[in-house]
Amino acid sequence: MAIADKQHQNFLSKTLEQAVILPVLVIERVEDAIPLAEALLEGGCTSVEVTLRSEAALASMEKISAHLPELTLGAGTLLECEQFQQVKDAGASYALSPGTTEKLALAAIDSNLAYVPAAATPSEVLELRELGFKIQKLFPAGASGGIEMLKSLSSPIADVRFCPTGGVSTANVQDYLQQPNVICVGGSWLAPKDLVAEKNWSAITKVVQKSMAAVR
Repeated sequence: MAIADKQHQNFLSKTLEQAVILPVLVIERVEDAIPLAEALLEGGCTSVEVTLRSEAALASMEKISAHLPELTLGAGTLLECEQFQQVKDAGASYALSPGTTEKLALAAIDSNLAYVPAAATPSEVLELRELGFKIQKLFPAGASGGIEMLKSLSSPIADVRFCPTGGVSTANVQDYLQQPNVICVGGSWLAPKDLVAEKNWSAITKVVQKSMAAVR
C-alpha cells in the first residue's frame, strides 16, 4: 500500500507551523495575483493557498511561484486526480482538498506532491492516518464541530495535527490556535473580496499585520 512520504510530512510541518494563518485565496484576475501575494507577504504571511475555484487559478499560481519564491505556494480545492500534476506544474509546493477519497490520496502520493487531505469525522481521520497523513485539514471546521471536535480528537488520535478551515474568523482564531493538535488555521478573511476588487493592497497588508500580531 502506498504511504505518504515522510519528507513531505516534515515539509508540511515546517511550512504550516511557520504560516500560523494560511490565507485561502480565490483569484479571479491573473493581474491581481502578484500584488495580492505581495500584500500578504508584506503583512507577514509566509505561505498562501490559491484555490482552484476560478479560471485564473493556475495562471495565478505560475505568476506567484515565478515572482515570489520566498512565499510557499499551496494549491487548494483539488477535486480531481489529474489536478495534482497541474498544480505541481504551475509551481505549487503542496496541495489541499476540501474532502478526501482514496483515489485522491493515492494520486497525491503518486504525484510526489506534499498533500494536506481533509477529514470531518474520526473515521476519516483514521483512514488518512493509515495512509501516512499525520497533517490533515479539518473541513468544514465550524460545521463539523470546530474546537469541540478538535478537543475530542486530541486525546485518542494524538499524533494527527490539523489545519481547521471553514468557519474560522478573527473572532475565534486564537481559540483554534490554542488547541494542541492545531498546526495552523486557514481562512479567507486575510484577503477580503471587496478589498481585492478595489485593488486596495495596502489595506490587505494592514489586515494581515493586525491578524498576525493578535495570534503571535
